[in-house]
Amino acid sequence: MTRTVEYFFSIGSPWSYIGFDAFIELAAKNDVVVTPYLTTVVEENGGIFSRNRPEIRRAYWTRDLKRWARVRGKELRLEHRPELSDPAPASLFVIAAYLDGQDWIGVARTLQHAFWAEARDIGKPDIREAIVTSAGFDGAALLRRQADEDVQNKWSADRTHARDSGVFGFPTYVHDGEIYWGQDNLPFLERHLGGDRP
Repeated sequence: MTRTVEYFFSIGSPWSYIGFDAFIELAAKNDVVVTPYLTTVVEENGGIFSRNRPEIRRAYWTRDLKRWARVRGKELRLEHRPELSDPAPASLFVIAAYLDGQDWIGVARTLQHAFWAEARDIGKPDIREAIVTSAGFDGAALLRRQADEDVQNKWSADRTHARDSGVFGFPTYVHDGEIYWGQDNLPFLERHLGGDRP
């Protein structure tokens, strides 16, 4: 029987970026089919944007991100970032690639790296087109697709599904009805996939 994991993540989440490769490797090792859902923080379920947290908590969040980035071997640029536009529209490229049976994982990885390691302004359509094109993807096609009805419908439906599934932050993994929030919960997800259901 095919095992699946629903994968809720956000291009604008540094935790999604840090845990991305570890999750993809885990899924491959355990022969899991990944179904991606892209959205932003689900505030109605209790999710809180980092900018809305007290300064002392944001300071700890920054230190923790840096620790985990080192553990995961990820470049992470948090300081001296220029003013960047909202990265959420970059999700449309990933959704388009997924719907078209293309390498959505590669597109997501490329955009996340550009935003979090290089502080590139992927919120701007021409910039994200150039970024994915330079990585070997058809950036022009993805740019055209982002406004299509099926792409927009999935973007909207992904948020509804996240809300209804009890998701509030990212990344979140759902397997066999069990929710695992945060890339630091990957060991628990792997145990579950191995038969140790909580």
